[in-house]
Amino acid sequence: MTEQRWDPTSFRAEVQAALDTFLAEQTVRLAPLGADAARLLTEARATVSGGKRFRAAFCQWGYAAVAGVPTGDDAAAVLRASAALELLHASALVHDDLMDASDTRRGRAATHRGFEAEHRADGWRGDPVQYGAAAAILLGDLLLSWADELVRRCGLGWDRVGPALDVFDLCRSEVIAGQFLDVSVQARGRASVDQATTVLRYKSAKYSIERPLHVGAALAGAGAATLERLTSFGLPLGEAFQLRDDLLGVFGDPATTGKPAGDDLVEGKRTVLVALALDAAAPADAARLDAALGTALTEAEIEELRAIIDGSGARARVETMIDDLATQAVGALRAGQADEGWDPGACQVLEQLATAATRRTR
Repeated sequence: MTEQRWDPTSFRAEVQAALDTFLAEQTVRLAPLGADAARLLTEARATVSGGKRFRAAFCQWGYAAVAGVPTGDDAAAVLRASAALELLHASALVHDDLMDASDTRRGRAATHRGFEAEHRADGWRGDPVQYGAAAAILLGDLLLSWADELVRRCGLGWDRVGPALDVFDLCRSEVIAGQFLDVSVQARGRASVDQATTVLRYKSAKYSIERPLHVGAALAGAGAATLERLTSFGLPLGEAFQLRDDLLGVFGDPATTGKPAGDDLVEGKRTVLVALALDAAAPADAARLDAALGTALTEAEIEELRAIIDGSGARARVETMIDDLATQAVGALRAGQADEGWDPGACQVLEQLATAATRRTR
């Protein structure tokens, strides 16, 4: 397969169709539970609609790199397994928004805020905030369960699905533990660059790119040595991907990102970007930035903190790190293609995805 035949827009539509079909099946299953279950499913459909579909794409092309582009029934099965990673991602986002007390996601109310608003509008008993939190926890758990189910029922034989689920199990453990590391460093109110990098790696980098590649390759029958070679591509690229996300969380345009300006600053995220800024800024500026993290901020205050981060050189340093990691990743991919005989067309697409993941604006 050549690079020109890869159509990201069509792929995203195919992933959405696979998710829609799966959720239609779940709607039938849960119909006996009545209107409340229907409301939960409506929100589930909203949480898995849209998005960049990077995780599904890396799974798809991890498979193709090892075994060539799937065809026929195998193509449909690999697509369903790839779509399962988007259910995992949706689960993580629902829980993440609740833990961060975020108001919006992709330009709409975050799940907990939406259910909270419904409770309040209908005049129900109890605390609407607690109701919204409960609904978000349950929906996130349901999406996590469905992700496992969709892999298991993707349509490939157990000789392929079993090893892929082993990777998927590890992926889920890493991202949940990584999320706990994240909330813990925020609670402590401090994180070194090394600690922030560990959070970045386990909360996002591995589950965004490395493990999706591994799931796809395992579905193709790859062994441990091949997965290790894919790590040399996927892990640095995943770190570059998250570093880009950290920049967007501070400097991104809300009209593009779907999140409020400076959202990571308001949420008190102890990212690599922030850790670098705290290390390099003048003492008074570092103290100002440290004290302001995790507090309600006006637009003027957000601009002030952005200026501190930019002036410290942290923003430029993170851009350099992204470039270096992306170069390292692409070099490893090309070496893997030469040494392992990975499919050339698939590797071309993976290079294209590497650029998209690290040069995005949302």
